[in-house]
Amino acid sequence: MAAVAELASVYLITGTDRPKVSRALRRLRDRVGEDATETLSAPESGGEEVVAACNALGLFAVERRLVVVEHVQSWKAAELKAVEEYLGRPAPTTVLALAGDEIKRDSALAKAVAKAGEVLVYDLPKRGRKADLPAWVEQQFRDRGIGIEHEAARGLVELVGENADELATEIDKLATWAAGERLGEREVAELVAPRAEVPPFELTDAWGRRDVRVVLAAGERIVEGSGDARRDVLLRISGLLTNHVGRVRECQTLAAEGVPPAAAADRLKRNRFYVQKLYEQADNFSPEELGDAVIRLARLDLALKGGSKLPGELEFARALIDITRRPDAAQSA
Repeated sequence: MAAVAELASVYLITGTDRPKVSRALRRLRDRVGEDATETLSAPESGGEEVVAACNALGLFAVERRLVVVEHVQSWKAAELKAVEEYLGRPAPTTVLALAGDEIKRDSALAKAVAKAGEVLVYDLPKRGRKADLPAWVEQQFRDRGIGIEHEAARGLVELVGENADELATEIDKLATWAAGERLGEREVAELVAPRAEVPPFELTDAWGRRDVRVVLAAGERIVEGSGDARRDVLLRISGLLTNHVGRVRECQTLAAEGVPPAAAADRLKRNRFYVQKLYEQADNFSPEELGDAVIRLARLDLALKGGSKLPGELEFARALIDITRRPDAAQSA
C-alpha cells in the first residue's frame, strides 16, 4: 500500500504523444487496479458528475480508487469550475486522472491541477517535421532497453507513416521480437508490414515483377513524399534496393541447391512469407542479371555521392530502368 499512497490526488495527462499518454494512464490503472477504476468521458459527463463520482468513491472505498476522465479538452467553463472547486478539497482516497488533447500548461485547468497534483505533458516532435520522428522512435526503443540503428528507425517511419499510435504498436512488436538485441534495417524491413502512403516495398515488389513503369512511379512518389533532402532519400532507396537484391541473390542460390522456401526461412531466420516472395522474385532474374544489378546500384551510389555531373533524379531513374527491364526490352530500346 505504500506505493499507492505516493500517488497524487489529481493528474492532468496531455500532449501529442498519444502512446505515452496511454501508457501513463495504464500505469495508474495498474497501480490502483482495474476493479477500483471508473472511466468517464468528458463530453458525456459534466464537471459535477465527475466530482460526484470522486466523492462517492472516496466515501465508500477503503482503499484508494481511480477516476479517469477522457477528452477533458471538450469541457466548458461550467464544468471546469466544478472540478476546480473539487481540487481545493479532493477526496482523500480518490485519484482523479484527467486526459485530453493538447491542453496548454497555462490553461485554467492545468493551473488548478498543478496546485493539487501533477501535470504530465508528453509531446511528439513538432508536426510537419518528419525528420524528427526517427529520433523519437529511437527514444522509444531506448525506453524499452533496445538499441536501434538510426537508418532502421528512419525506415520504420517510412514503412508505417507518421501516426504515433501505429508507430508505437510496431515498436512494441519489434522490441518483443528483439529480446534485448540491437535492431538494424534488415530486421525492420522484414518484420514490419508497410502501410505508409508510399511504402518502399511498392518499389521492390515492382522491381521483382520487372515492371519498369511502376518502379519509376513508386520511386518518384517516395522521393516526393519524404521531407528529407532529395539526395539523402535517393541514397536511402539505393541502399534499400541493394540490400533487397542481395537477399534475392541469396535465395536464388539456396533454390539452386534444392532448399525450399520454408527451410530457407528457418535457415536465414526470416519471415516465411517474405522468403517466399524473395524466391518468386528470384525466378524472374538470371544469376548474371542479379550480379549486374548489384554492380549497377554500386555505380548509382557513387554517382549520387558526387561521381556524376547529372542530376541525382536522372541517375536514379536510369538505374531503376537498367536493373528492372528485361534483356529483350533493352535490346529493342
